[in-house]
Amino acid sequence: MRSVLLPGGVMPASLAYADLLIEFGPDVDARAKELEVYAGDDVPQGYGLDTEVAGVDRFADEAGFDRFHLVGYSGGGASALAYAITKPERVRSLTLSEPAYCGVAGRSDEEAAASDAVLATARLSPEEMLPAFVRTQLAEGVPPPQPPAGPAPPWMASRPAGILAFTKAFDRFPFPEERFRAFEQPVLFVLGGRSNPDLYGRMGQRLGDFFPDFRMEVFEDRHHFDPPHRAEPQRYAQLLEDHWRRAEETA
Repeated sequence: MRSVLLPGGVMPASLAYADLLIEFGPDVDARAKELEVYAGDDVPQGYGLDTEVAGVDRFADEAGFDRFHLVGYSGGGASALAYAITKPERVRSLTLSEPAYCGVAGRSDEEAAASDAVLATARLSPEEMLPAFVRTQLAEGVPPPQPPAGPAPPWMASRPAGILAFTKAFDRFPFPEERFRAFEQPVLFVLGGRSNPDLYGRMGQRLGDFFPDFRMEVFEDRHHFDPPHRAEPQRYAQLLEDHWRRAEETA
């Protein structure tokens, strides 16, 4: 089973999925791909979600994957969704782990307000942005994770600009409802029980109304910054393998 895994907008793919990749069985060829927004020292000129779509195409071609299972978390989830509705013929199944954005079709006022609060953090100073970015995505009363001890890793320096580029790219990419409804492959939505329910819970419900073959899995003790692929890699790997097998058996 061939798969491509896209990370969120902060941690590099090689670190984000390191524990998950070792949990897969021998029949899985899963490869973590870095986001195109971090492909170089600076954000690519003219960057948009179509840049991420083209990057996934190149990556799959280089890996020799004609069709594959696609997994995306947070910013990578928005990118995976953009790819799936643009290149559905290449996607065997789609897994969205709390995608950062999925368009506005059918969005409730509560989800819109929660999403706007996240996007507004991109206008803050670099020192203020990341703490506010974290707070807006957690359920009320959930404490933010403690930053790791010691100096920030070198790759953190590019993250404020990358997150800002992502937020600007969202509105420029169409997520038409009819493309969701036309996507017939199985879709799995992974939700953390301690994440902001107005943001990710309502998003999952909305996408469930669009995709013909959709299911949601809730990890009750997890949240957006303590995601299952890092906190519960064994359970998450089994969930993905079951999802992928069903997609291949019913194709």
